[in-house]
Amino acid sequence: MLNIKNIETYYDLICAVRGVSLRVEAKSITAILGNNGAGKSTLLKTIMGLIEDQPDKGTIEFCGEAIDRKDTEEIVRRGISFVPEGREVFEELTVRENLLAGAFIRKNRNRIDGDINTVYTYFPILGKRRNQWAGTLSGGEQQMLAIGRALMSRPKLMLLDEPSLGLSPVLVKEIFSIIKTIHADGVTIILVEQNAKMALSLADTGYIMENGRFVLAGTSAELMDDENVQEFYLGVRSDTSSKGYQRWKRKKVWR
Repeated sequence: MLNIKNIETYYDLICAVRGVSLRVEAKSITAILGNNGAGKSTLLKTIMGLIEDQPDKGTIEFCGEAIDRKDTEEIVRRGISFVPEGREVFEELTVRENLLAGAFIRKNRNRIDGDINTVYTYFPILGKRRNQWAGTLSGGEQQMLAIGRALMSRPKLMLLDEPSLGLSPVLVKEIFSIIKTIHADGVTIILVEQNAKMALSLADTGYIMENGRFVLAGTSAELMDDENVQEFYLGVRSDTSSKGYQRWKRKKVWR
C-alpha cells in the first residue's frame, strides 16, 4: 500500500529524516518507535505533505502512485488521514463541527451523518458531548475526537502520532482498544508511539528510529524478543552494557 524509498527531509540545513525506506502492507499495523527527536513525527508529516518542498530526496508511493511533494488535501483525497501529536482539535468548534471538518473532502451528507454516528459508536462519550465545545473536553476526549475526525475522510491508511501521550493508563488502554477495532474494520495504520510495549502488542511489524534513520526492523514478536529492545525500549533490565548497545546500533543500522 505505502512504499517509501530513501527519503530525506530537511528543516533548513538540518536533516531530520535520513535515507528512510519503509513498506507498509494493506490492512496491517506498523509501529514506529524511538525517543523524542528521533524523526518519527517528521516522517509522518513528510508523508502527509505538511513540510513544504519535502522530501528533499527519495520517493513516496501510495497504492502505486507517487504522492511525495503533493498537497496535503490531495493526499487526504487519495485515502490517507493524520492524527497529529497533541490532538490539535478546533477548540472553538463543537464535537460535531470538528467531525464535519474531517469530512471536508466529501459531498454526500447522508453518508457523512452515518459516519458521524459510527464515530459515536466507537466513542460513546463524543455522542454525549456532540454539542460541547471541543476546547472544554478532557485530554482523553480530545484524543478520541482527533481520531474520530481523521476517520471522517474514510481513509485507507491512518497515521497516528503519539495517541497515548499525556493520557492515564486507563485511557491508554481504551484508545488502543479503539485503534484495534478501527484496524479490524479495514483501516491500515502506522502508529508512532513511545509506549513501545503497547504499540508492539498491537502491531504486525515495527521499526526503531534513531537520529533520523531506522536502526532496526522486524515483526513485533522479533522486536519484543530482542534483548536490546527489551532493555532500551521495553524497560526490561539485562546485562547489556551501553557500549554493547552502541555496537548493536552500528550493526543494525541501515546504510
